[in-house]
Order: sequence, then structure tokens, then C-alpha cells
Amino acid sequence: MKSLPRFYVSLHRKKKIMLSVSNLSVQFGKRVLFDEVNVSFTPGNCYGIIGANGAGKSTFLKIISGKQDANSGSVHLETGKRLSVLEQNHNAYDEYPVLETVLRGNTTLFEVKAEMDRLYAKEDFSDADGERVGVLQLEFEEMNGWNADSEAAALLSNLEIAEDLHYKLMNELDGKQKVRVLLAQALFGNPDVLIMDEPTNDLDYDTIMWLENFLANYDNTVIVVSHDRHFLDAVCTHISDIDFGKINHFSGNYTFWYESSQLAARQRAQQNKKSEEKKKELQEFIARFSANVAKSKQATSRKKMIDKLDIEEIKPSSRRYPALIFDQEREAGDQILNIEDLSAAAEGTTLFKNVNLNLAKGDKVIVHSKDTRAIEAFYSILMGEAQADSGNVSWGITTSQAYLPVDHDHFFESPVSLVEWLRQYAKTEEEREEVFLRGFLGKMLFSGEEALKMSNVLSGGEKVRCMLSKMMMERANVLVLNEPTNHLDLESITAFNNSLNNFKGTLLCSTSDHAFAQTLGNRIVELTPNGMIDRHMNFDEYMTDPKIKELREKLYQ
Repeated sequence: MKSLPRFYVSLHRKKKIMLSVSNLSVQFGKRVLFDEVNVSFTPGNCYGIIGANGAGKSTFLKIISGKQDANSGSVHLETGKRLSVLEQNHNAYDEYPVLETVLRGNTTLFEVKAEMDRLYAKEDFSDADGERVGVLQLEFEEMNGWNADSEAAALLSNLEIAEDLHYKLMNELDGKQKVRVLLAQALFGNPDVLIMDEPTNDLDYDTIMWLENFLANYDNTVIVVSHDRHFLDAVCTHISDIDFGKINHFSGNYTFWYESSQLAARQRAQQNKKSEEKKKELQEFIARFSANVAKSKQATSRKKMIDKLDIEEIKPSSRRYPALIFDQEREAGDQILNIEDLSAAAEGTTLFKNVNLNLAKGDKVIVHSKDTRAIEAFYSILMGEAQADSGNVSWGITTSQAYLPVDHDHFFESPVSLVEWLRQYAKTEEEREEVFLRGFLGKMLFSGEEALKMSNVLSGGEKVRCMLSKMMMERANVLVLNEPTNHLDLESITAFNNSLNNFKGTLLCSTSDHAFAQTLGNRIVELTPNGMIDRHMNFDEYMTDPKIKELREKLYQ
């Protein structure tokens, strides 16, 4: 079930500090990551930590969870409270059974249970052992330990880990199942502070929706880093922005933070505008945004409680957004793409079959499948990189395609500068000029000396920005994108999303970014082992339609 945003928390109750950070400073060599940071986190709120790549989001989570030391400063958790962290190492519990892995999420409870089990297993059980067991049983009962196994099993079931897997070893599970078990481990025992770094990675749509609903109704403190804007909007009461070595809280979710910071930036540029007019514009913006929340039909009583926002809190961001503009060299004709009876298999498993599709000009298609191999095979066939087992693919003669594959490392094997790397995709003499190429790279935030970086040492996000530069130079009228937001920061994702909204050509896109899928797609095509589904609707309509859900379940059987 889809959850709705928790935008604000009532000011009518006294706010108690659950976790505080005092005078925190972190420095790596000459680089200062955090400088005298003072910030606190209160119960009942969900804080989304945002910041540019390299700003220190993951480092901050490691410090407050005790996994990394700061140069100076302190972190204080309220006495008697428990902190839980979503495990990032998916193989950390490979030698343990699934249910036990979840129970280990509450270390104190698990240690009490383990000691009781050891004492009960003794052959020479003494009176002293009996007294110790009595003490442990009281502790265990206070922690609701007698219901621990059933609660852990219920969590696993909610995350679609079948009961027959609960007593198997973790190393017998596939990667996506492991992620769900580790998520259950983090959530187990109702921790007072829950810390999550990219919790939606490797989760499917239904699991993410479950997690959003769970966290939106969670009574304790949540601190999360995520590049998933839909997730941040659904669960966050505050955005915690890392900028200039400081961390500042802003009431509201990501969309509110982004739109308000953009409004503030525009106002700052309007030097001649009177302060009264600016204040009125901000007030109207807040009222409009707040009204959208209050009208939500599914809003809980807590979600309906809206803080009185301080206009002074709204400030422009120092974020840099890449300039993405996808122009078409020529407009395509009416014939875009025709697919007849297409099928493909891998290692004896059918990936998809009976795919019949005719694209119209301007279609923006979200290509979806539960099996990512199906999507990769589908695009490889469309782009002429692989052969189908059967069927035909025919592109219109007026079309040109620009392709972003999910794996593009092979484009960056040669040690050449970014200027030289981009030059190989230039079509005209003007485009080969260094001034032109540097200007193009500058739009993608490779300015100055960064344009001379070697292409074989780039980070994942830098590689994607280079691939987008290449695609913009190709000026195609059909864009084919497979997981285009992978490795990108929120600023690049937002700019990319906006540019594709403005793209006048045809789009084929597969993405695990919910906001991308929802805002871009006007047609959904799902590939299954027993046929395809093709519907002209947006992504949320498609995923929540009961009849389509029934059909999807049938086709995946």
C-alpha cells in the first residue's frame, strides 16, 4: 500500500532530543568535510540527509552509528535508547540462518537469549545457573523476547521472504532476498533511532511501497540517505542539507526543499523586487504546498499536523545542477518502431515472448520487468547488439537513437582526457573545437582542469554525466535509457528528469527511480516470460490497478 508524505510535525507537543551531535569536525588531509557541526534529531521525525556527491552523507551516518570516529566533537544518544543500522555488507551474515539474522538486529535481546540457551544446555545445571536464568528471563520478558521469533517471522513475511526460507542460511538466498532480510534486521525490535543508507537499492516496487508505508507511520527517529526522490517525499518530515561543511534541517520533504530553494534563488536574483512582494510570494508557496498535504485522503492524524513554517528558513541552495538539453537534429516521421513476435531466453529461461509493439511519435514508454535480464536483452536486441530467438525489429527510416546502457564501463577503458573522449563523438568541425567541447563539458559540471581528467579514472556518476554529454551531442530523436539514474546525485537526477520532461522526441526508459517513471511515462510496457502488457497510462495507475495486478501475477507464474 502506498504511503503518503509526512511533511511536518506538530509544534503543540514538547520535542525531546533523541540524538545530538556537538561540535563535530571531520577532515581528510587538507579537505574539511565537517566543520563544528551542531545538530539534533527528535523522536517521531524522519530526516533525509542530502548533499552533493562527496559531501559526506555516508560518512556522517557512520559517525553517528559509531562505525567511524570524527576528528573532534561528540555524538550523544539518549540514555537507554537503542540505535539500529541497515547493514550495507550483504554477505556479513552468510553463515547464519535467516531468522537468527533478523533477531541479531536487537543485539541485547539476542545476547540474553543466547545466554539462556547456553545455560539450559548445560549438563551440570546448578542453583546459581537457575538464579541467573531467572534474572535473564525477566530481562527477556521486558524486551518482549517471548514474541521475538513471531515478530521477526512477520517482518520477513511482509518483505516477501517465504516461511520455508526462514531457517535456511543466508548464503542460500539470492542478492535481493538478502537485502530484504537485512532490512527486516534493521527494523526488528522497534529501534529508537533507525539509520539507513540507500535503503531502496535492490528493492522492487512493492517492497519499497511497503517500506514507505512502514516508515511514514513509524513513531521513532529515522535518519536516511537516499537518491530516491519519491521515497524521500513519502517518508521525510525534514530534509537535512549538508552544505559548506555544515548540516541544516529544513521542515518538509525533498520536493518542498527543492522547490523552495529554487524559489529563494530566483528571488535572490531579483534585486529590484520589494521585500514585501517576496514575502507574499513565499507565503503563497507555503500555503499552496501545505494545502496539498492537508487534502490527502489517506493522511493520518499526525501527517495532518502542519508546522507553522518560518519564511526565514527558506534559503537558496549552493547546489550546482548540470545543464541537460536533449535537442533533435531532425523530427522523426510517424513510423518510430515496430516489433513483431519478439522473444528471448537466457540459460534455458524465457525472458520474454510474444512482444508486439508499435511506437507512436512522442511516446514516452516505461519498459518494466521483474527480471532485469529481460530488459537488458530487450534493449540489446533493439540496438542491434544481440539477436532475438524469434521475431523482428524495425526502426523507422527517419529515426535516430541514442542509447544509455546500464553497463557502460567499456566506453571508458582508454586513458584519454575528457575533451579527447568527447571529441570522438563530434560530427562537425565546430564540435571538434576544444572551446566547444569544454563548454559542453562545463554544462555537465566538468569545468576548468576537470575537463582534462583521464576518462579511465572517473567515478560512476562522472561516467554517467559523460555518457549524457555524448547523447546530447548525438541529437537523436529517440532516447533509449536503461537505469539512467544509477550513480547520479540528486541534483543530476533532478536536472535529468526535468530535461526529459521537455524532450519532444520518443523515449524508452527502464528505471527503478519511482519519480522518474511516474513523471516521464505516458505508456507502460511490461515484459514477462508469458507475454507482454501494454497500457497507455502513468506508472502509478499501472502499478495500482487491481486488474493489471491480477494479470501480472498470472503472466509471471
